[in-house]
Amino acid sequence: MTGKIHLARPGEGRPHAMTDGIHTVKAGAEHTGGAYEVFEVDAPRAPAAPPHRSPWAGTLYVLDGTVLVHVDDEKHDLGPGAAITIPAQCAFTFEVTSESARMLAVTSGDGAGRFFADFAAAVPADRPLDEVLPRLLEVTRRHGVSVAEPGR
Repeated sequence: MTGKIHLARPGEGRPHAMTDGIHTVKAGAEHTGGAYEVFEVDAPRAPAAPPHRSPWAGTLYVLDGTVLVHVDDEKHDLGPGAAITIPAQCAFTFEVTSESARMLAVTSGDGAGRFFADFAAAVPADRPLDEVLPRLLEVTRRHGVSVAEPGR
């Protein structure tokens, strides 16, 4: 065996404050040889982030609460125990429909963690979207993420 076991206990991991919630790294690319990453997402009820396309695929698994997931022209209501897999380059966002939601996000490759870290450092999570949009667009461009209208 060439790898090293990585353990993330409850409450452990690097948190990244994003506009749609706190994304905490539970298993980073450095723990998986760059194959995938795992994040715990704690999200309040709030307006959805703009739909966006990313170069990595991902799966959302709902632990607590309910979310409405928008993927291209489709909408999916998810509650605890439900999961949805979103291919790379699909326009995607989610909105929390309960008071809050907690999810696991598993992403392919090693790009999401770098994106979340850069985004959290550059875009204040507590400011209105119209105020932070220029910074948001700079960060998304650096990581191959694009803000998109669903279905386009």
